[in-house]
Amino acid sequence: MKIIHCITRWLFILCLPVLLLTASITLAFNSQWFYEYGFRKYDISRTTGLAPAELSRAARGLIDYFDSRNELISITLTKDGKPFALFNEREVIHLKDVKALVWLDYKVALGTLLYALGYAAVLLWRKNRQQLARGLRHGGILTLTLGLLSGLGILLNFERLFWQFHLISFNNDFWQLNPATDYLIMLFPGGFWFDAAIFIALLALGMALILGGTGFLMIRHE
Repeated sequence: MKIIHCITRWLFILCLPVLLLTASITLAFNSQWFYEYGFRKYDISRTTGLAPAELSRAARGLIDYFDSRNELISITLTKDGKPFALFNEREVIHLKDVKALVWLDYKVALGTLLYALGYAAVLLWRKNRQQLARGLRHGGILTLTLGLLSGLGILLNFERLFWQFHLISFNNDFWQLNPATDYLIMLFPGGFWFDAAIFIALLALGMALILGGTGFLMIRHE
């Protein structure tokens, strides 16, 4: 019985960083505000020739696509008074691959959330608040440690990490796009992804502080 308790406790602690990371990625991919922030910061309207309202439509179309059951994306915008398909075949295939990763993130986030809630519910039902508090504290500390190390890596060598991520995550070269002709890379230049990585890290660290702090407060008030 002790072994089972030890395994379930460590699974809870280890799943918290995964939960907070995947939840932060989910929030980032579904934040139209963040998309539009990037469009403004990097003057994407000038780069693409698209009006801000059309860029907002593009952001909403991407979010809707990632959250839908549609296999392929199709977004039609207006430029110079004429409608056109935003993404070419190469970009459409790459976005299909990206969507597969987004849905994997959703599934991992849901799985870790269900486990964490189930574990917490069992401990509360058994009136074992101390063990839950210690788990939250340790999970928060672990997330903060990993987050700070990851943040340091992002700050020191983001471009190499981003390149390696693509090599590992995709089994084709459709992610290698032309910034002069392909709207996907014009909409989301390298600087946008650096900002996204920082945004995700800060979200995860913020939630880790909340969980870890909750654990500390529970221990102090027992």
